[in-house]
Amino acid sequence: MVRPFPFVNSGVRPRPRRRGRTPSPAEALERRRRLRWLPAAVIAGALVLDVATPGGISVFPLLAAAPSVAAPLLSLRGTIATGVAATLVGSEVLYLAREPTQESFVALTSLVLLTVTAAVINVLLTRDRRQLRTSREVAAAVQRAVLPDPPPRVGRLAVASRYEVAHEEAAIGGDLFAVKETPYGVRLLLADVRGKGLEAIRTVNALLGSFHEACVHRPDLPGVVRQLEERMQDLIGQATGEEGESFATAVVAEFPPGNSVVRVANRGHAAPLLVHDGGVSPLEPGVPSLPLGLGALGGDDVPVDRFELPAGATLVLFTDGIDEARDANGVFFDPVPVLARRFPPDPDAVLDALLTAVVRHTGGTLQDDAALLAVTPDGGSVTAAGRRRDVVTNPGRGR
Repeated sequence: MVRPFPFVNSGVRPRPRRRGRTPSPAEALERRRRLRWLPAAVIAGALVLDVATPGGISVFPLLAAAPSVAAPLLSLRGTIATGVAATLVGSEVLYLAREPTQESFVALTSLVLLTVTAAVINVLLTRDRRQLRTSREVAAAVQRAVLPDPPPRVGRLAVASRYEVAHEEAAIGGDLFAVKETPYGVRLLLADVRGKGLEAIRTVNALLGSFHEACVHRPDLPGVVRQLEERMQDLIGQATGEEGESFATAVVAEFPPGNSVVRVANRGHAAPLLVHDGGVSPLEPGVPSLPLGLGALGGDDVPVDRFELPAGATLVLFTDGIDEARDANGVFFDPVPVLARRFPPDPDAVLDALLTAVVRHTGGTLQDDAALLAVTPDGGSVTAAGRRRDVVTNPGRGR
């Protein structure tokens, strides 16, 4: 089946709005910096209240709040300094009082005890933050070990990849990519496994191993997809609980030798984007397919779309951490307008521009982990008039 190959030069695709948004780490840090002045403001407020109402209102409850407020916001030294300052102000209030009462001295003693308690709380919070930071670093190291960056050049493809961690939690993500040169051309995989943590990383590891094996032994792209589906089904069959409901959206692509084309099998994933000459074309599948792990519900056919590539075009693939990134109003990010400008035939430049725009859109960082892969083939002499797409469902025709 032959269809036109429309390029999108402008315009934003309508997207639903999602209410609510988790603050980014940059926003949380800025908010914490502003709140650092709160303990001092509490003490200053107590002084103003004591001067404005001499002998009328006790300011000790307000002074007692200062070290408690400081514990989660300041360092240990800052927390103790806040408690000492509150105690000194309380002592001055007692000194200036004409008739200090026994309750006032009890309140002053309570300030000292509260300062000690706030210092202990500060130490515990600091330890927990350090442990969380260590957990994040370990998770990032494991992620890099399981998912190493592909080399900058594979066969006739210039390759760029990025893995952006959201840092909302210390869990390991389920995004993955791989590029491998084979006798049948250069093949690549980008997928997003449902869930996070050890269950997701086991699935990621299994899919990567199955992909590298299939690339060597399977002569056609549908065969590669079928092997990934079989591996996913095996994992589901051996799992229990929520892990038994796992699946993975994926894009498996192939650049055959000697041809300016790319064959794409899309398993329920966001469409790759073809960036060329100031235009962007989403490579939508002609026949929708279910994600890996759910293939048994959709039959044995593996639809493969064939796209002809203009010279200098860059193919961009990404997981939902990109197109589901939201701004402060809950509006989803659309990568098409960002990439609808002229880029050099350099996949690194394309990914840098895309990530810069995403971070600007979200106001700091991503809300979810994101994997990105961009490839630019060498050479090619296909003209704009020659673009077409063929939908292939027969495994024998997948090549």
